[in-house]
Amino acid sequence: MAKIKWGVLGTASIAKGCTIPGMKLADNCELYAVAGRSLSKAESFKEEFGFEKAYGSYEELLADENIQAVYIPLPNDLHYEWCMKAMEAGKNVLCEKPLAPTKKVAEELFAKAKEKGVVLMEAFAYLHSPYVDALKAELDSGVIGDIKYIESAFMVQSCEPDNIRMFKSKFGGSVYDLGCYSTSLMVWLLGNEAESATGVAEFTDDGVDIFATAYLKFPGDIRASINCGMIFGTERPSRMDRLYIHGTKGCIKSPVEFNQSGELSYTVNVDGKEVVKTVNAKQNYSLEVMQLGRCITDGEKPRVSPEFSIKNAATVDDVLNAIGY
Repeated sequence: MAKIKWGVLGTASIAKGCTIPGMKLADNCELYAVAGRSLSKAESFKEEFGFEKAYGSYEELLADENIQAVYIPLPNDLHYEWCMKAMEAGKNVLCEKPLAPTKKVAEELFAKAKEKGVVLMEAFAYLHSPYVDALKAELDSGVIGDIKYIESAFMVQSCEPDNIRMFKSKFGGSVYDLGCYSTSLMVWLLGNEAESATGVAEFTDDGVDIFATAYLKFPGDIRASINCGMIFGTERPSRMDRLYIHGTKGCIKSPVEFNQSGELSYTVNVDGKEVVKTVNAKQNYSLEVMQLGRCITDGEKPRVSPEFSIKNAATVDDVLNAIGY
Protein backbone atom coordinates (compact mmCIF):
# COMPACT_ATOMS: atom_id res chain seq x y z
CA MET A 1 0.00 0.00 0.00
CA ALA A 2 1.31 3.43 -0.98
CA LYS A 3 2.05 5.66 1.99
CA ILE A 4 1.52 9.41 2.08
CA LYS A 5 4.27 11.52 3.61
CA TRP A 6 2.55 13.79 6.11
CA GLY A 7 3.68 17.01 7.70
CA VAL A 8 2.03 18.34 10.87
CA LEU A 9 1.89 22.12 11.04
CA GLY A 10 1.90 22.80 14.76
CA THR A 11 2.11 21.12 18.15
CA ALA A 12 -1.41 21.75 19.47
CA SER A 13 -3.05 19.46 22.02
CA ILE A 14 -5.54 18.10 19.46
CA ALA A 15 -2.58 16.94 17.36
CA LYS A 16 -0.77 15.38 20.31
CA GLY A 17 -3.71 13.69 21.96
CA CYS A 18 -5.90 12.69 19.03
CA THR A 19 -4.75 13.12 15.45
CA ILE A 20 -1.12 12.04 15.59
CA PRO A 21 -2.03 8.86 17.53
CA GLY A 22 -4.60 8.30 14.78
CA MET A 23 -1.98 8.87 12.11
CA LYS A 24 0.19 6.21 13.71
CA LEU A 25 -2.72 3.76 13.31
CA ALA A 26 -3.31 4.67 9.65
CA ASP A 27 -1.64 2.11 7.40
CA ASN A 28 -1.26 4.54 4.49
CA CYS A 29 0.33 7.34 6.55
CA GLU A 30 4.03 8.07 7.07
CA LEU A 31 4.86 10.47 9.90
CA TYR A 32 7.43 12.42 7.96
CA ALA A 33 7.76 15.92 9.47
CA VAL A 34 6.47 18.17 12.22
CA ALA A 35 6.90 21.92 12.66
CA GLY A 36 6.53 24.07 15.75
CA ARG A 37 6.83 27.72 16.63
CA SER A 38 10.18 26.69 18.07
CA LEU A 39 12.50 23.91 17.00
CA SER A 40 12.56 22.53 20.54
CA LYS A 41 8.79 21.88 20.47
CA ALA A 42 9.06 20.19 17.10
CA GLU A 43 12.00 18.08 18.24
CA SER A 44 10.01 16.96 21.26
CA PHE A 45 7.17 15.77 19.01
CA LYS A 46 9.66 14.11 16.68
CA GLU A 47 11.10 12.08 19.51
CA GLU A 48 7.75 11.21 21.07
CA PHE A 49 5.96 10.10 17.90
CA GLY A 50 8.77 9.06 15.57
CA PHE A 51 8.70 11.74 12.89
CA GLU A 52 11.63 11.69 10.49
CA LYS A 53 12.17 15.45 10.52
CA ALA A 54 11.50 18.44 12.76
CA TYR A 55 11.31 22.05 11.63
CA GLY A 56 11.44 25.26 13.67
CA SER A 57 9.02 27.12 11.39
CA TYR A 58 5.92 26.34 9.38
CA GLU A 59 7.50 27.82 6.24
CA GLU A 60 10.37 25.33 6.40
CA LEU A 61 7.97 22.41 6.53
CA LEU A 62 5.96 23.68 3.55
CA ALA A 63 9.17 24.08 1.55
CA ASP A 64 9.94 20.38 1.93
CA GLU A 65 9.11 18.88 -1.46
CA ASN A 66 8.76 15.37 -0.03
CA ILE A 67 5.64 16.25 1.92
CA GLN A 68 2.41 15.33 0.15
CA ALA A 69 -0.17 16.20 2.79
CA VAL A 70 -0.29 18.64 5.69
CA TYR A 71 -2.39 18.49 8.84
CA ILE A 72 -3.21 21.91 10.34
CA PRO A 73 -4.23 21.92 14.05
CA LEU A 74 -3.56 25.64 14.53
CA PRO A 75 -5.91 28.12 16.27
CA ASN A 76 -9.04 29.03 14.31
CA ASP A 77 -7.78 32.45 13.23
CA LEU A 78 -4.74 30.88 11.53
CA HIS A 79 -6.60 28.32 9.42
CA TYR A 80 -7.10 30.57 6.39
CA GLU A 81 -3.51 31.80 6.25
CA TRP A 82 -1.84 28.42 6.54
CA CYS A 83 -4.33 26.53 4.41
CA MET A 84 -3.67 29.04 1.66
CA LYS A 85 0.11 28.83 2.09
CA ALA A 86 0.03 25.03 2.17
CA MET A 87 -2.07 24.82 -0.98
CA GLU A 88 0.13 27.37 -2.74
CA ALA A 89 3.01 25.03 -1.93
CA GLY A 90 1.11 22.21 -3.64
CA LYS A 91 0.21 20.33 -0.47
CA ASN A 92 -3.01 18.43 0.18
CA VAL A 93 -4.55 19.68 3.43
CA LEU A 94 -6.48 18.31 6.37
CA CYS A 95 -7.47 21.32 8.51
CA GLU A 96 -9.08 21.26 11.92
CA LYS A 97 -12.66 22.37 12.38
CA PRO A 98 -13.99 24.94 11.95
CA LEU A 99 -12.15 25.25 8.65
CA ALA A 100 -13.36 28.80 8.12
CA PRO A 101 -15.16 31.46 10.18
CA THR A 102 -17.75 32.12 7.45
CA LYS A 103 -19.29 30.51 4.37
CA LYS A 104 -17.54 33.08 2.16
CA VAL A 105 -14.09 32.20 3.51
CA ALA A 106 -14.83 28.47 3.14
CA GLU A 107 -15.74 29.05 -0.50
CA GLU A 108 -12.47 30.94 -1.06
CA LEU A 109 -10.44 28.09 0.41
CA PHE A 110 -12.11 25.42 -1.69
CA ALA A 111 -11.75 27.57 -4.79
CA LYS A 112 -7.99 27.71 -4.12
CA ALA A 113 -7.88 23.92 -3.66
CA LYS A 114 -9.56 23.46 -7.04
CA GLU A 115 -7.19 25.96 -8.66
CA LYS A 116 -4.11 24.18 -7.29
CA GLY A 117 -5.45 20.68 -7.93
CA VAL A 118 -5.10 19.56 -4.31
CA VAL A 119 -7.44 18.01 -1.74
CA LEU A 120 -8.68 20.20 1.11
CA MET A 121 -10.75 18.47 3.78
CA GLU A 122 -12.16 19.79 7.05
CA ALA A 123 -11.20 17.60 10.01
CA PHE A 124 -14.52 16.46 11.43
CA ALA A 125 -13.10 13.11 12.50
CA TYR A 126 -16.37 11.80 13.91
CA LEU A 127 -18.03 12.01 10.48
CA HIS A 128 -15.79 9.12 9.37
CA SER A 129 -17.26 6.84 12.03
CA PRO A 130 -19.43 3.83 11.16
CA TYR A 131 -21.59 4.96 14.09
CA VAL A 132 -22.63 8.07 12.17
CA ASP A 133 -23.19 5.90 9.10
CA ALA A 134 -25.51 3.69 11.15
CA LEU A 135 -27.56 6.66 12.35
CA LYS A 136 -27.85 7.98 8.80
CA ALA A 137 -28.90 4.55 7.53
CA GLU A 138 -31.65 4.39 10.17
CA LEU A 139 -33.06 7.72 9.03
CA ASP A 140 -32.77 6.87 5.34
CA SER A 141 -34.59 3.56 5.93
CA GLY A 142 -37.60 5.44 7.24
CA VAL A 143 -37.73 3.42 10.46
CA ILE A 144 -38.85 6.47 12.47
CA GLY A 145 -40.84 7.97 9.60
CA ASP A 146 -40.50 11.57 8.48
CA ILE A 147 -38.13 13.58 10.67
CA LYS A 148 -39.93 16.35 12.52
CA TYR A 149 -37.40 17.42 15.15
CA ILE A 150 -33.72 16.94 15.92
CA GLU A 151 -31.65 18.28 18.79
CA SER A 152 -27.98 18.10 19.67
CA ALA A 153 -26.12 19.33 22.72
CA PHE A 154 -22.40 19.58 23.42
CA MET A 155 -21.25 21.02 26.74
CA VAL A 156 -17.81 21.01 28.31
CA GLN A 157 -15.93 22.46 31.24
CA SER A 158 -15.13 26.16 31.47
CA CYS A 159 -12.00 27.65 29.93
CA GLU A 160 -9.39 29.69 31.73
CA PRO A 161 -9.29 33.36 30.63
CA ASP A 162 -6.02 32.88 28.70
CA ASN A 163 -7.36 29.93 26.66
CA ILE A 164 -7.48 30.66 22.91
CA ARG A 165 -11.19 29.78 22.95
CA MET A 166 -11.79 32.89 25.05
CA PHE A 167 -10.58 35.40 22.44
CA LYS A 168 -13.00 36.75 19.84
CA SER A 169 -10.08 37.78 17.61
CA LYS A 170 -9.17 34.08 17.38
CA PHE A 171 -12.76 33.07 16.53
CA GLY A 172 -13.28 31.66 19.99
CA GLY A 173 -16.51 30.82 21.77
CA SER A 174 -18.83 27.89 22.21
CA VAL A 175 -20.48 28.02 18.78
CA TYR A 176 -17.20 27.90 16.86
CA ASP A 177 -15.65 25.31 19.17
CA LEU A 178 -18.64 23.08 20.03
CA GLY A 179 -21.74 24.21 18.20
CA CYS A 180 -20.13 23.47 14.84
CA TYR A 181 -20.24 19.79 15.83
CA SER A 182 -23.98 19.93 16.41
CA THR A 183 -24.70 21.86 13.23
CA SER A 184 -22.43 19.55 11.22
CA LEU A 185 -24.24 16.48 12.54
CA MET A 186 -27.58 17.95 11.52
CA VAL A 187 -26.34 18.96 8.08
CA TRP A 188 -24.85 15.49 7.65
CA LEU A 189 -27.97 13.59 8.72
CA LEU A 190 -30.46 15.86 6.95
CA GLY A 191 -28.40 16.64 3.85
CA ASN A 192 -29.24 20.34 3.92
CA GLU A 193 -28.12 23.57 5.50
CA ALA A 194 -30.53 25.41 7.76
CA GLU A 195 -33.04 27.80 6.23
CA SER A 196 -33.18 30.09 9.26
CA ALA A 197 -32.04 30.44 12.84
CA THR A 198 -32.91 32.31 16.01
CA GLY A 199 -30.90 32.15 19.18
CA VAL A 200 -29.60 33.57 22.43
CA ALA A 201 -26.23 33.42 24.14
CA GLU A 202 -24.32 34.37 27.25
CA PHE A 203 -21.21 36.42 26.50
CA THR A 204 -18.07 37.34 28.38
CA ASP A 205 -17.15 41.00 28.77
CA ASP A 206 -14.93 40.50 25.70
CA GLY A 207 -17.85 39.37 23.54
CA VAL A 208 -17.13 35.62 23.50
CA ASP A 209 -20.11 33.28 23.78
CA ILE A 210 -19.68 30.78 26.59
CA PHE A 211 -23.20 29.38 26.25
CA ALA A 212 -25.53 29.45 23.26
CA THR A 213 -28.81 27.93 22.23
CA ALA A 214 -30.33 28.16 18.78
CA TYR A 215 -33.56 27.13 17.10
CA LEU A 216 -33.19 26.15 13.43
CA LYS A 217 -35.53 25.40 10.58
CA PHE A 218 -34.41 22.95 7.89
CA PRO A 219 -36.06 22.17 4.55
CA GLY A 220 -39.04 19.84 4.82
CA ASP A 221 -40.47 21.69 7.82
CA ILE A 222 -37.90 20.08 10.13
CA ARG A 223 -37.30 21.90 13.40
CA ALA A 224 -34.01 21.61 15.25
CA SER A 225 -32.20 22.97 18.28
CA ILE A 226 -28.61 23.08 19.44
CA ASN A 227 -27.13 23.83 22.83
CA CYS A 228 -23.42 24.40 23.35
CA GLY A 229 -21.43 25.78 26.21
CA MET A 230 -18.20 25.98 28.14
CA ILE A 231 -19.82 26.25 31.55
CA PHE A 232 -19.07 23.21 33.72
CA GLY A 233 -16.35 24.80 35.85
CA THR A 234 -12.64 24.06 35.92
CA GLU A 235 -12.47 21.69 38.90
CA ARG A 236 -12.45 18.51 36.80
CA PRO A 237 -12.91 17.40 33.19
CA SER A 238 -16.63 17.32 32.43
CA ARG A 239 -18.76 17.16 29.30
CA MET A 240 -22.22 16.28 28.01
CA ASP A 241 -23.18 15.06 24.54
CA ARG A 242 -26.72 14.35 23.39
CA LEU A 243 -28.57 13.59 20.16
CA TYR A 244 -32.32 13.10 19.87
CA ILE A 245 -34.25 12.64 16.63
CA HIS A 246 -38.05 12.52 16.56
CA GLY A 247 -40.01 11.22 13.59
CA THR A 248 -43.63 10.49 12.73
CA LYS A 249 -43.20 6.81 13.68
CA GLY A 250 -40.67 6.93 16.51
CA CYS A 251 -37.39 8.34 17.75
CA ILE A 252 -33.66 7.73 18.01
CA LYS A 253 -31.63 8.61 21.08
CA SER A 254 -27.85 8.72 21.24
CA PRO A 255 -25.72 9.61 24.31
CA VAL A 256 -22.41 8.98 22.52
CA GLU A 257 -19.59 11.52 22.69
CA PHE A 258 -18.37 13.03 19.45
CA ASN A 259 -15.20 11.28 18.23
CA GLN A 260 -15.60 8.34 20.61
CA SER A 261 -14.44 4.89 19.53
CA GLY A 262 -15.20 1.36 20.67
CA GLU A 263 -18.57 -0.35 21.18
CA LEU A 264 -21.10 2.47 20.78
CA SER A 265 -24.86 2.16 21.22
CA TYR A 266 -27.99 4.08 20.31
CA THR A 267 -31.69 3.40 20.95
CA VAL A 268 -34.46 3.19 18.37
CA ASN A 269 -37.98 3.51 19.80
CA VAL A 270 -40.89 2.69 17.48
CA ASP A 271 -44.44 2.14 18.74
CA GLY A 272 -43.17 2.06 22.30
CA LYS A 273 -40.69 -0.72 21.66
CA GLU A 274 -37.06 0.11 22.34
CA VAL A 275 -34.24 -1.59 20.50
CA VAL A 276 -30.62 -0.93 21.49
CA LYS A 277 -28.19 -1.20 18.61
CA THR A 278 -24.40 -1.31 18.89
CA VAL A 279 -21.70 -0.31 16.42
CA ASN A 280 -17.97 -1.06 16.65
CA ALA A 281 -16.18 2.20 15.79
CA LYS A 282 -12.46 2.48 15.14
CA GLN A 283 -10.37 5.49 16.11
CA ASN A 284 -11.96 8.24 14.01
CA TYR A 285 -8.81 10.27 13.54
CA SER A 286 -7.11 7.33 11.86
CA LEU A 287 -10.14 6.90 9.59
CA GLU A 288 -10.03 10.49 8.37
CA VAL A 289 -6.27 10.35 7.74
CA MET A 290 -6.62 7.11 5.79
CA GLN A 291 -9.49 8.53 3.75
CA LEU A 292 -7.58 11.66 2.75
CA GLY A 293 -4.66 9.45 1.81
CA ARG A 294 -6.91 7.45 -0.51
CA CYS A 295 -8.15 10.69 -2.04
CA ILE A 296 -4.54 11.35 -3.06
CA THR A 297 -3.55 7.86 -4.18
CA ASP A 298 -6.84 6.40 -5.43
CA GLY A 299 -8.85 9.43 -6.45
CA GLU A 300 -11.55 9.03 -3.80
CA LYS A 301 -13.76 12.03 -3.16
CA PRO A 302 -13.34 13.60 0.29
CA ARG A 303 -15.94 12.16 2.64
CA VAL A 304 -16.20 15.55 4.33
CA SER A 305 -16.76 17.27 1.00
CA PRO A 306 -16.40 20.93 0.03
CA GLU A 307 -20.17 21.07 -0.50
CA PHE A 308 -20.80 19.74 3.00
CA SER A 309 -18.34 22.10 4.69
CA ILE A 310 -19.83 25.10 2.88
CA LYS A 311 -23.36 24.11 3.96
CA ASN A 312 -22.20 23.75 7.55
CA ALA A 313 -20.33 27.07 7.48
CA ALA A 314 -23.53 28.71 6.22
CA THR A 315 -25.49 27.17 9.11
CA VAL A 316 -22.89 28.32 11.65
CA ASP A 317 -23.13 31.79 10.05
CA ASP A 318 -26.88 31.76 10.72
CA VAL A 319 -26.39 30.75 14.35
CA LEU A 320 -23.71 33.38 14.99
CA ASN A 321 -25.86 36.08 13.40
CA ALA A 322 -28.85 34.94 15.45
CA ILE A 323 -27.03 35.22 18.78
CA GLY A 324 -25.40 38.55 17.84
CA TYR A 325 -21.79 37.34 17.83
